[in-house]
Amino acid sequence: MQLLALDFDGVISDSAREAFAVAVRTHLALDPARELRGGEGDAALYRGFLELMPLGNRAEDFFLALEILRRGARVEDQAGYDAFRAGYSEEALRAFHRRFYQERTAWSEADPDGWLREMGAYPEIPALLERLSARVELAIATAKDRRSVRRLVEAYGVSELFSEGSILDKETGVHKSAHVRLLAGRSGIPPRDITFVDDKVNHLEDVAPTGARCGLATWGYNGEREYEQAREQGYLLLSLETLEQQLFAAAESNG
Repeated sequence: MQLLALDFDGVISDSAREAFAVAVRTHLALDPARELRGGEGDAALYRGFLELMPLGNRAEDFFLALEILRRGARVEDQAGYDAFRAGYSEEALRAFHRRFYQERTAWSEADPDGWLREMGAYPEIPALLERLSARVELAIATAKDRRSVRRLVEAYGVSELFSEGSILDKETGVHKSAHVRLLAGRSGIPPRDITFVDDKVNHLEDVAPTGARCGLATWGYNGEREYEQAREQGYLLLSLETLEQQLFAAAESNG
């Protein structure tokens, strides 16, 4: 392993609460007539949102999660989620995507301290990244916006570990395979020597055909449903406590 590419939300940043708050604000801003029980303060709504997060990919998927919950739809797996998504126009999804980032920017500028408080790094991550950077190149492959990622890695004290070209955001493409291929092209490191870590199985499924080694971050926004899918497909199941040993043991066994 020469390069470690990490998703951001659910791998480096514990940001679900912020995503939920911005999604609720965006949902209501686009159509105030839509009723979401309890809004940002509803614990049950938040739990439902977390359960659906592993099935989506980008900001527009937060809209779909809230719509599933608002309508009381029965969605238990990726196929059910994809079928629900097919009922919404791409125009509506793009409109949510655009407004979501407007709402996020407005919050981060009006109340930067409050915004940052909702997105702390997982406690072990900053020191872990420091140690890993001595052994491999690090990169971020995320569906988040670059502006937010840059602000957050600075707040976490790890910005110097990531060069400008090593942070690939939502503009790189919808699929994480585009991120990995671009990282391989920029670095000259073949995908077989890249390990990709995400907290969503659907992202691992997209990246695996590139030849990169894939691992599921079990500290992220997933559960036993995703663990079983990862096991079945031969992906690494990674824990923060043993991440270094798992990554390098896997790299050695495959190299």
